[in-house]
Amino acid sequence: MSRKKRKIVVGITGASGAPYARRLLSFLSDRVRSVGDVEVGVCLSATAPEVWALECGGDLREAIDFPIYGMRDYKAPFASGSAGWDAMAIVPCSMGTCARVAHGISDTLLTRAADVMIKERRTLVIVPRETPLSVIHLENLTALARVGATIMPAMPSFYGKPEGVDGLLDTVVGRVLDHLGLEHDLISRWGTKNEKEGRS
Repeated sequence: MSRKKRKIVVGITGASGAPYARRLLSFLSDRVRSVGDVEVGVCLSATAPEVWALECGGDLREAIDFPIYGMRDYKAPFASGSAGWDAMAIVPCSMGTCARVAHGISDTLLTRAADVMIKERRTLVIVPRETPLSVIHLENLTALARVGATIMPAMPSFYGKPEGVDGLLDTVVGRVLDHLGLEHDLISRWGTKNEKEGRS
């Protein structure tokens, strides 16, 4: 009997933090090739390609192995709750997108997909990347948390002594994967011994 694939939407906005999205998609690509237990769909904001080119280099659409749906493609499978997609991560998530999702403004496929996750009470992980945060930002993030979204700011951790930029990215991406329900070995778990470093 074949294993049911976990269906995951990845939304990418024009907030700074495109390398987090690139690392997440790289992991998911490897997962599809090695295990094949996930299905991934990608949706973008209007400015996501511009920021990707600035921070990662190259064309975002050419760099992604998964289907990328248009901003107004409401025929995309995850635009409806009846399609049964399991989870969504918006990585990184701009404050403008947070505001629209928090107030139910489904003006693009990305915000519609997030609205679907909320109304169906499925997993929605928001990875905001902004500093400092105004009261408006905090109130919008609080509204999202109240309806069940997981707010996971792009704040790297250091207790595992991550190596380089990629190691720092993994401390955030690993936690995103935890909440998407996917096993991984990207991060050092608190309270477990790291043999490479000889730490506990």
